[in-house]
Amino acid sequence: MKIALAHEMLVKLGGAERVVRKLLDMYPKSPIYTLFQNKKATDEWFRKAKIHPSYLQRYYEVVKSPKWLLPKMPRAIEQFDFRKFDAVISSSSAFAHGIKTDEVKHLSYCHSPMRYAWDYTHEYSKNMSAPMRFATASLLTQIRIWDYKAANRAHKIVANSKHVQKRIAKYWRRDSEVIHPPVNVKAFELTADHEDYFLIVSALTPFKRIDLAVHAFNKVGRRLVIIGDGAQRKLLESMAKPNIEFLGRKSDVLVREYIQNCRALVFPGEEDFGITPVEAMAAGKPVLAYGVGGVLETVQAGKSGEFFSEPTEKSLLDGLMRLMMNERHYDYKYIRKIAEQFDESVFEEKIRKAIKEI
Repeated sequence: MKIALAHEMLVKLGGAERVVRKLLDMYPKSPIYTLFQNKKATDEWFRKAKIHPSYLQRYYEVVKSPKWLLPKMPRAIEQFDFRKFDAVISSSSAFAHGIKTDEVKHLSYCHSPMRYAWDYTHEYSKNMSAPMRFATASLLTQIRIWDYKAANRAHKIVANSKHVQKRIAKYWRRDSEVIHPPVNVKAFELTADHEDYFLIVSALTPFKRIDLAVHAFNKVGRRLVIIGDGAQRKLLESMAKPNIEFLGRKSDVLVREYIQNCRALVFPGEEDFGITPVEAMAAGKPVLAYGVGGVLETVQAGKSGEFFSEPTEKSLLDGLMRLMMNERHYDYKYIRKIAEQFDESVFEEKIRKAIKEI
């Protein structure tokens, strides 16, 4: 069976790209069709892949920022020709589900309907000038119309969580099957031991709410290690006291070592699924997470970690105190069992079944 893969843009390595990498492992001869690629940022995982960027590649190399190409993306994603394939699997959090495949079967793996068009319209444009806000509102209206129509093109839609499944039903009026993203559980060594530090592994952007953790750990003085990089790094470093360390971006091998040796993982932002908490549980480590989104499907309060209910420093501190008080009750072997439900072998089996069904 000849299968192609489609993904919005290969400009960074994150959770969505982990899914694409696993799909490529499953179907190693499959080319990847994408709007554009930043080779330097993504070659670590996709150096050997056959990448087919759209005509937007030449624009991206000039402007460097995807946001300036937003008006052109719907048309560009529709230009790919898949007639020589038996099926296409799209990995979509914005536009990839809108590919046109005609009679070729299309399985769309949805990380989320595009948030800036549906959920965060006001957040997306709040710092713009009045004329720019007006223009952006008009553009996003057109994109929402396109997005709703494009959602009907896939033969089957898969949601990465129940949280996303509800949003697909709300905005696209379509049914979907839940297949959680793949986690390489076997790569993590299970251990009850730890070094006395808490850990964050995240992009350092406002949406991830790392500032909440920095303020909270400034107050309690516990050691916090932060792995990751992003636009907020300098600001967060300026806020942090000496008990908080910023290590920047690290290799997967080093990230695994830090996860395996941490006391607990802190996950302060809202995510549609959240692979890192499951990776921590694969090592038998508890998780402190903001209690919304996909973590409600993976973390079990009182058994594999704790939730905090509001995106505030006080709420996070309350959750941290509960986690430290309950540590002796967590069974690291049971925590690992929870993680095994999301192992990449489960993902592979369900994706292959979904492909057969269409």
